[in-house]
Amino acid sequence: MKKQFDLIVWDWDGTLADSTGMIAAALVRAAEQVGLPKLALTEARNVIGLGLSQSINVLFGDISAEQAQALALQYRKNYFAGEQTIPLFDGATALIAELSRRGHKQAVATGKGRRGLNMALERSGIANYFQTTRTVDECFSKPHPQMLDELMDYCVVTPERTLMIGDSTYDMQMAKNAGVQALAVTYGAHSSEKLLALDPKGIFKQFSELSDWLLNNA
Repeated sequence: MKKQFDLIVWDWDGTLADSTGMIAAALVRAAEQVGLPKLALTEARNVIGLGLSQSINVLFGDISAEQAQALALQYRKNYFAGEQTIPLFDGATALIAELSRRGHKQAVATGKGRRGLNMALERSGIANYFQTTRTVDECFSKPHPQMLDELMDYCVVTPERTLMIGDSTYDMQMAKNAGVQALAVTYGAHSSEKLLALDPKGIFKQFSELSDWLLNNA
């Protein structure tokens, strides 16, 4: 089968890594620890995909810079305390390896910071399958298209030959802003209703369904 996409760009949290529950819990706990109003898990999940500073602004836009800094610091402590326990979704390693074997270039575009992504890549064992990666430390936060624009430039691939895969509306909107097609997954941060509103090329409830589609259509 002829390749449809030369470059496949992955979101990390909630798409390849089963981390959204831990991220949301770490943020809820951090807000409590620094004395901010109680945060619901659903509220915390809704900002997954944004950079941390953008997430804090969405959730607590009226707090002082000192409170925001304290919240960010406490969140990072909570997150890194549990980061080593985060698994990839079943089948992710095999899929990434097979797509690479078939000649697809692959990259990561994430709202994580560089330190967090590097740690996750090292622990996952799949770092060598990605041509390059972009984080919120180097680029504007999603849904700005800078991450995708830079990844396409680095890999010398055009938008029509690029596919973005993610679990949040920020991923879908970033893809639209960059002029690339996108696949959405509902096993991560955002609901199918929110994702479908942004017209992804496909939407999947399980990683195995996403894997089947990519192996048969990408």
